[in-house]
Amino acid sequence: MVAPDLLGKYLVVRNGKHESGYMITETEAYEGIDDLASHASRGMTPRIKIMFGPAGYFYMYLIYGLHHMLNIITHYKGIPSAVLLRSVQGVAGPGRLTRTLDITKKCNTQLVAKKSGLWVEDRGIIVAQSEIVKTPRLGVAYAGSLWSQKLWRYVYVPQGERILKNNF
Repeated sequence: MVAPDLLGKYLVVRNGKHESGYMITETEAYEGIDDLASHASRGMTPRIKIMFGPAGYFYMYLIYGLHHMLNIITHYKGIPSAVLLRSVQGVAGPGRLTRTLDITKKCNTQLVAKKSGLWVEDRGIIVAQSEIVKTPRLGVAYAGSLWSQKLWRYVYVPQGERILKNNF
């Protein structure tokens, strides 16, 4: 699964000649058409066509008419899978992430690459399995207990940081 592998990588944003990198600290996985929490469970539509691959593209959507959600497509063409980027170091929450980093819907269907101005870099941070907290995904109770209780939310908690029960 790609979602835990993105922890410790950097989301890099280029605005003009300025580049800023932000370590990814929280992700959430959505896997296939059977996943009732996934937009793909309703079948392919023009809006979600990008979810059906190939991997390496951004899928963005607006939630509650306010917040853009940034996802990366993660599977082969024809298999709709994506990872929602929920947080980066210093910015908690997927809506705050896109707003704070000025990531707009223009990134939808763009390649995760430097030429798009938004990409992911490996800067050598090693995230140990013991530093990954797995929890149920957030806000997907509508998908029923089978899908809403899957431990597909991944949070990077570096060794030595205190975990507060209410945070998870």
